[in-house]
Amino acid sequence: MTTDTIEVELPDEAATARAGRLLGRMAMAGTVVAMMGPLGAGKTTFTRAMAEGLEVADTGAVSSPTFTLLQHYPGRLTMHHSDAYRLKNPAEFDDLGAAEWLSAGGVCVVEWADRVAHLLPDDLLALALEIAGPVGRVLRARATGPEHAALLERWRAGLVGW
Repeated sequence: MTTDTIEVELPDEAATARAGRLLGRMAMAGTVVAMMGPLGAGKTTFTRAMAEGLEVADTGAVSSPTFTLLQHYPGRLTMHHSDAYRLKNPAEFDDLGAAEWLSAGGVCVVEWADRVAHLLPDDLLALALEIAGPVGRVLRARATGPEHAALLERWRAGLVGW
């Protein structure tokens, strides 16, 4: 029996990066990661590591798109990385061409996804990072449909034994 949620303690930034890299390696065309968490929780660190797993050539260029709102990074699959933090309203997310890049067959990562949740696909991976001490984090992930439930199950198996 599978459970469509996981919770993982990440003791430091290196563990956060390992989890992100693993998810990037396992991501498939159409993967959508809806990220939530407070400022400084590690959303961009996790996303940069996902880019490594997706074989993005210049992962050093992966940064928070808080001001640019959307970045595209070519790799094994193109990563579309957006940030809804500064959007004044959800219509601005649509103005970024969200419908197009969410269905383009790449991997989409949306930070502050709760602000645009009704514009995201029904089947996605909802991922929350919480601060747990000076360097630790707690990662909670939930699959909302069958495609991402299968991805979550593979990711869970890869995280076993940490």
